[in-house]
Amino acid sequence: MNRFYLTTIQLLFIIPISLTSCSKSPLGRNQLTMMPADQMDQMGVQAFENQKKNMPASNDHATNKFVRCVSDTLTRRVKGNWEVIVFNEKSPNAFALPGGKIGVHTGLLKVAQNQHQLAAVIGHEIAHVTAQHSNERVSQQYAVQSGLQLTQALAGATTGTGQTLMGLLGVGAQYGILMPYGRSQESEADLIGLDLMAESGFDPRESVTLWINMGKAGGGKTPEFLSTHPAHGTRIADLKSRMPSALNKWRQAQAQGRKPNCR
Repeated sequence: MNRFYLTTIQLLFIIPISLTSCSKSPLGRNQLTMMPADQMDQMGVQAFENQKKNMPASNDHATNKFVRCVSDTLTRRVKGNWEVIVFNEKSPNAFALPGGKIGVHTGLLKVAQNQHQLAAVIGHEIAHVTAQHSNERVSQQYAVQSGLQLTQALAGATTGTGQTLMGLLGVGAQYGILMPYGRSQESEADLIGLDLMAESGFDPRESVTLWINMGKAGGGKTPEFLSTHPAHGTRIADLKSRMPSALNKWRQAQAQGRKPNCR
């Protein structure tokens, strides 16, 4: 009886909020995004601080310069100030968080072999943030909890809730929490990221090569990036389908002088 009572109260709380918290993704998909943007930003900042405590940053000047050049070129096309950290970690991975945070593992640079391929990965991750995919996932998981409580939970990332939140935000593999984005979210991030890299002046055709490289990385072992961002058979086909539009955006960017030269 008590369990039914609590569930009923939760539903009575969720339904009116759900009716007022529907939004549209950049590609027109319906979303439930109940978390205020400022609280999502706080959660992203806290999660990033946790990562910096648990993973050493790279001190290699050339690597940092290269990654920041690509990241800065992409983030000029979106709002906000972005902090970029290169982590000294051999797994081929990257992530972006609400609050303007980007993390890139040094191992990714063995797979992303030039500025265009790195832009494909970072653009994909930025797209998850701009499309509010983290907000969508946190809203679905914690519909009746306040953003303040969740931010506090992240401060103790080793707790069960803190670990789950790290996974929902797109990080947290060190806690054994791997939460892949849904197929619709992955597809959106692919396509939005493709447009972003093209509009920034990076060659969108390199995105296909990047995903081929990613699939080959690690030999018989699935790379961490593909564990948290599953590669589906239709990914490359989707990219190729959108490529004519992306190439037009790239040519326009080139004509307007956007010609990145990150090395």
